[in-house]
This record gives sequence, C-alpha cells and structure tokens, in this order.
Amino acid sequence: MTVWILAALFGALVLDRIVGDPPALWARLPHPVVLFGHGIAFFDRRLNRDTLAPVTRRRNGLVAIVLLLALSVAVGLFLSGLFRAFGVVGFALELLVVAVFLAQKSLGDHVAAVALGLRTDGLEGGRRAVSLIVGRDPQALDEPGVCRAAIESLAENFADGVVAPAFWYALAGLPGILAYKMLNTADSMIGHRSDKYRDFGWASARLDDLANWPAARLSSLLIAAATWALQGAAAARRSLSVTLRDSGLHRSPNSGWPEAAMAGALDIQLTGPRIYGGERVSEPMINGSGRPVASARDIETGVALFYASCSALAVLTLIFLAARIVV
Repeated sequence: MTVWILAALFGALVLDRIVGDPPALWARLPHPVVLFGHGIAFFDRRLNRDTLAPVTRRRNGLVAIVLLLALSVAVGLFLSGLFRAFGVVGFALELLVVAVFLAQKSLGDHVAAVALGLRTDGLEGGRRAVSLIVGRDPQALDEPGVCRAAIESLAENFADGVVAPAFWYALAGLPGILAYKMLNTADSMIGHRSDKYRDFGWASARLDDLANWPAARLSSLLIAAATWALQGAAAARRSLSVTLRDSGLHRSPNSGWPEAAMAGALDIQLTGPRIYGGERVSEPMINGSGRPVASARDIETGVALFYASCSALAVLTLIFLAARIVV
C-alpha cells in the first residue's frame, strides 16, 4: 500500500460519500460496470450454449472469467501507469476512477428510500422501493419482511460494494479494483445456481466467494465499531457475539458476517425463510433471540450504522496513510 494509493482511496471514499453516482453523468456515459456486463454477456452468448455438455460449459466459464480478469488487470495497469505520468492531474483522475467503483451514497439512498416508501405509501411503497435492491419476490413480503430485506441488502452490499473494492484497491491498486468489480459483476450475472448458469457460472461464483472472504470479515468489525460509536459498548459486544455465533448460518460463506453483525447491532432477526423466483429458500434465522418484527425505524437506524461504518473505513484508511507517511 503506497501513499498514492492510500491517499487516493481516502479521497475516493470522501467523494463517493458526498456525491455518489450522479444520474446525469451516467445518462450520457456508459458506467464501467455496464461495460463489464457487455463483456460477460459476450462470452455467455458464445460459450454457454444449451447444446454443450455440462463439463464443457464449466470449462468455458473458467476460461471466460480468466480472460475477463486478465483484461481487467491489463486495463488497470495501463491506467495506473498513465495516471502516474501526469502527476497531480493523474492522481485526481485515479481518485475519480476509484470513487466510481464505490457505492456508499447510492446504497444508503436506495435503502433509505425503502423506509420512506413505507412511511409515505405503506406496504406497496416499501415493496416498490425494495424491489430495486433485492432479488426476492417483493409481493411475497409483508412489512417486516420488506424491512428485513432492506437491512440484509444494506449489510451485504456494504461488504461487497464498499469494503471489498476498497480492500482490493488498497492491496493491488487499479488492477485490483478493476479485477474485483469484473468478478463481482460476473457473479451477479452468471453466478447463480439456475440450470443455465450452474456450470458456466461455477468458476465466477467460487472466485467471488474467495475475493470477498477478507472484506466480509472486515465489514463485520467495521459495523461493530460503528455500533460502539453510536449505541455504546453493550450493543457493540452483542454485534460481535452474534457475528461469531451466527455468521455460519447463512448459505453464503461471506454474507452472513455483515448481516449477523447488523442483526446484532439492531437486535433483530434477519434472513430466515424467503422466496426467490417463486422458490422458497429455507434458512435458520440469524440472531434468533432478537426482535422478530423489523420496522422502518430499524431501516433508518441501519442506514445510520452503515454510514458510520463507512466513516470507520475512511478513518482506518487515514490511519494507514499516516503510518505510511511516517515510515
């Protein structure tokens, strides 16, 4: 972690927290993640045909994600060298690129909109808002279900939409963050276990699990730190306790960590049985001893904890930057 990278990361965290993703900009320009999606779709159309044997589709999926990651690293290396050649201007450009791949303000705004929808338009307003951020069937959710879905999405996406890209940028610069975002986009597009993608998306899903492993654990610590700052030591201890006890109850090897930390912080039950694409997924409740009924107020408290967790990440970055400068 160089001074350049840590300073750019801190600036990007601050910029993304304030500005987020300006809709007017991305209405005129394609978002980089959209370009990643086009690349993934290109390989999907050509290498994932129904007539291919499962073993061939699995091999093709591995080849596709390796090529896409190699391309991402190559672009990252090119941009990194280019930006460093332009000094202060290049530093500002790199900071902007990193901010584009963070999701603090956009995530906070989308989740807060669920609470606003519930308060202004009742259950249907909450369902409309939550349908923009979760994959489960919103019509199958009652009001507490809408609230739990929003809070679970907030916690999970804090890990893979904020902490993970920041971690991989700090570790490997632009090649690291570009490769991570390509992998994470591939997992969201082809990593699910449908008949079409069970084999082709296998490599992307497994690699994404590996890439998110450190960020998921770090995110739970950041949520506990935020809980201590906003709600006191007892709530922070509960957050850590639930994390250590219940994180393994989630079907994902990573999502359970931030979700358990948030469940403990808010003292509510999360996950449990839910419906995706008309199919019921049965999982045990995380923090089963917590409150069973979540409310719009819990969403708002969760958003406050999310922003405090983002601040904790920025402070941690600043500490590493100061230490690097001193050394």
